[in-house]
Amino acid sequence: MNSNNCFHCGNDCESNAIVLDDKNFCCNGCKTVYEILSSNDLNYYYDIQSAAGATPKAIDGRYAFLDSTAITERLIEFNDGDIQIVNLHIPHIHCSSCIWVLENLNKLNASIKSTQVNFPKKTVRITYNSADVSLKEVVILLARIGYEPNISLDDFDNKKKGADRSLIYKLGVAGFAFGNVMFLSFPDYFDLSSSDASGGEFWLNRYEPVFHWLMFLFSLPVLLYAGRDYFISAYKGLRSNLLNIDVPIALGILALFLRSTLEITFGWGSGFFDSLTGLVFFLLLGKFFQQKTYSFLSFERDYKSYFPIAITRISKEGKEETAQVHDIKKGDRLLIRNEELIPVDGILINGQARIDYSFVTGESEPVKKESGDKVFAGGKQLQGAIEMEALKSVSQSYLTQLWGNSVFQEDKATKFQTLTDSIGRRFTIAVLSIAFLSALFWLVYDPSKAMNVFTAVLIIACPCAIALASPFTLGNMLRIFGRNKFYLKDTRTIEQLAQIDTAIFDKTGTITTSKKSTATYEGMPLSEAEASLLKNTLRGSNHPLSRTLYNLLAQQNIITLDEYEEHIGKGVEGIKDNTHIKAGSATFVGNTETADALTTSVHVSSNDTYKGRYVFHNQYRDGVSEVFQEMSKKFGLAILSGDNEGEKPRLEKLLPKLTPLYFNQKPQHKLEFIKSLQEQGKKVLMVGDGLNDAGALAQAEVGLAISENINVFSPASDGIMDASKFQQLNKYIMASKKAMKIIKLCFLLSLMYNIIGLYFAITGQLEPVIAAILMPLSSISVVAFATVATNVIGRELK
Repeated sequence: MNSNNCFHCGNDCESNAIVLDDKNFCCNGCKTVYEILSSNDLNYYYDIQSAAGATPKAIDGRYAFLDSTAITERLIEFNDGDIQIVNLHIPHIHCSSCIWVLENLNKLNASIKSTQVNFPKKTVRITYNSADVSLKEVVILLARIGYEPNISLDDFDNKKKGADRSLIYKLGVAGFAFGNVMFLSFPDYFDLSSSDASGGEFWLNRYEPVFHWLMFLFSLPVLLYAGRDYFISAYKGLRSNLLNIDVPIALGILALFLRSTLEITFGWGSGFFDSLTGLVFFLLLGKFFQQKTYSFLSFERDYKSYFPIAITRISKEGKEETAQVHDIKKGDRLLIRNEELIPVDGILINGQARIDYSFVTGESEPVKKESGDKVFAGGKQLQGAIEMEALKSVSQSYLTQLWGNSVFQEDKATKFQTLTDSIGRRFTIAVLSIAFLSALFWLVYDPSKAMNVFTAVLIIACPCAIALASPFTLGNMLRIFGRNKFYLKDTRTIEQLAQIDTAIFDKTGTITTSKKSTATYEGMPLSEAEASLLKNTLRGSNHPLSRTLYNLLAQQNIITLDEYEEHIGKGVEGIKDNTHIKAGSATFVGNTETADALTTSVHVSSNDTYKGRYVFHNQYRDGVSEVFQEMSKKFGLAILSGDNEGEKPRLEKLLPKLTPLYFNQKPQHKLEFIKSLQEQGKKVLMVGDGLNDAGALAQAEVGLAISENINVFSPASDGIMDASKFQQLNKYIMASKKAMKIIKLCFLLSLMYNIIGLYFAITGQLEPVIAAILMPLSSISVVAFATVATNVIGRELK
């Protein structure tokens, strides 16, 4: 960087440089930002990327409107009295150093708990302690360090920002230019302009330069507007020392334009303007398809339609009914059981609420709420069942943030490298190497051809087909899976699912179904009060055995418990007046008998006196044996169950021989088991019911929750499969593997075109007509093949 440039923002200091620590600054604002960062040990900001900052503007009085409580309440998306969360749009986010400094705001102000940057949307989600710092102070801090938020009337009105139509405009510009350039290129395709001047084509020959310059004019908006994102992405990648797939694309576009301009300027030929506009058009078409696919499957919009997430609504007659989340209206009375998420903001009516807002805030300390208090969407109830009244309909985009929250993503995204990333990097290096080696060769043998060959290689080897293969294939597969009630979080999950070699299954609620299970009672009869208390204690739990037993017991009046607690992996207990009931494992209720060893049972004690047990007769899902037999041929399998060994003989008959069966597994044991497999190099799929398996689901490469009870929602999972589709599990995995094969075949198809084109390019024989045919043909072939092949897979799933 020039010594007279500002150390912070890179602007020319001219003659007014402000010097501090032997560094030049263009203004006091930049100097202040440097002082703030350096005094808080955040100088690494400049190591990531030099001159990455922006000059802060004067902020005196600019955010006085944030002193108004009425305004800040509309901007803040979560507020429980202590913790507040706000999502701010910051247009200046543009590089890795921006992300780094924004995600380290807690070092500038300890009251800021956490920040999450969404780079594509240029937003930052800030969680802070409102008792120590206000929203206004947070915004001023951001402005002082050069990241001034854009707070508009739309934010105040809480309106969803309008759809970004820039891609549609760019696609329209590229398509319009492509069509016109193709039309103007017809004389060159058929060599009409070289006809005898005395013939009928004299006018074509005469006005040939006009056609060429018209093509040049049509290509300008394509280069400067429609294709600019590829140049920006390539530039940012190179600045970060990354060779992304946009580098050869940008080089190819630039080479096409420069060489074409030189050809028509000096009369060497007609150039490659048709290939240039066609290339950008097809690339943008692939982007548009991908965007439409994600929009179609987007959990911000279609989560309501696709996901099996619902809630228990209490009707005016007092009956409990299951309702889809998007059907919830203001004023509805909802029942939230233990471990369930609160889907909407509301008022607590009955019950003792202990709410875990860690999904939202990252703070694991439960918050106690009493009747009349406000509760917020995203909290998880931890203490029995509560009743609440909805204040609004469900905010689906808010639940989307919970699903994508980094708390549950761990490092999966950073650990996993997509196939396109892997091949794209190698492809970039290969293309650049061939281009430079070919140019060196011709510099020795025929210097006049060196530049033509260099640009020709970049033109013909542009990886447009590679860039299109993945979004078309995986985007279509996501949609096909969704139609078949198999809901994956993103396309990356399909790639990870295709790589798994080991599948681990929970038992209860996963390979067993509670809908057909029965139970018989053995022991001392329960009194009417004890039966009522047991029913209402089970009402608060979401464990499969609790739900089954709750549905099997006789109808009882709904009562509010004085105390309730669920002990994960052990049981539940409830207190009403002077009666204390426990239900769960034998050791939990205090039974020292060993009869529990060979059966699946729920034991009951009342006031520390053992009463008896409900013995369950498990019903396994249809097709369990067939699914395990199919999967055992290609995958390592195991069962991890929190239950006792009572079902072991039956499972050994159902499952393939020597399938490992592990019983009495606590949630932590399951997680550690998966970790040990991963340390051996295994790629693990964990299939659970989303209750006690959250840790294991998050640890596995792919965590899949089986959804039979649509009230249960597990953000820790990478996908949800409708329980009725359990028999299809192996087919879904095989379909993922086939999808990856389709992408590889698309790469091979593209490579075939590239080899043919590179032959003409390296030997100096590349003609405009060859490029015009090969480049669009490659893109069209890849798109058509990917679409047809994935639709064939979809028909096989049906």
